[in-house]
Amino acid sequence: MTPIQLTAEPLELPLKHTFTITRSSATVSRTVLVRLRWNGIEALGESAPSERYDESVESVVAGLRAHALGADPYALDRLLAGLPPAQRCGLDLALHDCVGKDVGRPLWRLLGLDPGATPVTSFTIGIAALDETLAKVREAGSHPILKIKLGTGAEIETIAAIRAIYTGTIRVDANEGWTPEQAVTLLRELARYDVEFCEQPIPAGTPERLRWIRERSPIPLVTDEDSVNASDLPALRGCVDGVNVKLVKCGGIRDALAMIATARALGLKIMLGCMVESAILATAAAQLSPLVDWADLDGPFLTAHDPFAGVTYADGKLVLPDAPGLGVRERAEAVR
Repeated sequence: MTPIQLTAEPLELPLKHTFTITRSSATVSRTVLVRLRWNGIEALGESAPSERYDESVESVVAGLRAHALGADPYALDRLLAGLPPAQRCGLDLALHDCVGKDVGRPLWRLLGLDPGATPVTSFTIGIAALDETLAKVREAGSHPILKIKLGTGAEIETIAAIRAIYTGTIRVDANEGWTPEQAVTLLRELARYDVEFCEQPIPAGTPERLRWIRERSPIPLVTDEDSVNASDLPALRGCVDGVNVKLVKCGGIRDALAMIATARALGLKIMLGCMVESAILATAAAQLSPLVDWADLDGPFLTAHDPFAGVTYADGKLVLPDAPGLGVRERAEAVR
């Protein structure tokens, strides 16, 4: 059989605006672009590692370059075994893209999913001065769902000002920025602004504190940093209302499917999320979106010049490509 050839290179994605959350700020997002070649097929993958989970662009590139592959892209168990999650994610995506292209079918079809059952994605507004935040809200126009990053102060003032000019759905994300007591106080005040849910209000690692907040909060809770992989979920039962599944946190499509099945068994709702990434990762996640309740797959909205095209949006609703594999193509101007 033809040997599998793989390259992994850093990919820099300039952003439309400085993107700030409680623990970091960036004007450029750095991810890892994976190219896999086998039997005349070129497949694409991507990873967006985070130091929050002890991985980096450099560690992913080095790990994938050193990884032995063999000649069978269908041997996913063997090829992915032992890799850290962000490394596994990049290779997992490329292998699924390769298999889909080999059989000539989109991934959503191989998984038996209905492409018409995709959710509407939120659009994320990072932390900024209030006038800049409102300018970003106006720029988002009529997008039906906004996710507002909070956690560094002025939370009530920010949401009140946004609600004064925006009538769509609002979600908030504190990225571990509050104490339990702050969370309860703020969520009770924020409830009057019709907030759909709050994501990760406190630092990860204490599900019992999430339960304490949930018992006192009028706004539902969703985890992110507390829900890295399927094994994290049983401890969250009864503590939160939903979990955020991200391919790069858990290790790719196979691990995301395991998280989704586990969450359903535990009665938890599911959001499919992303990092600031290109259309490769966002499209791979979108392939699974008919299985979830909520989507936060807005990475391509945040970049100034995405070199790849895949998932598209119809008034915020995810529209899956009908091409084989992930359905991602490289833009002609990027090739030039």
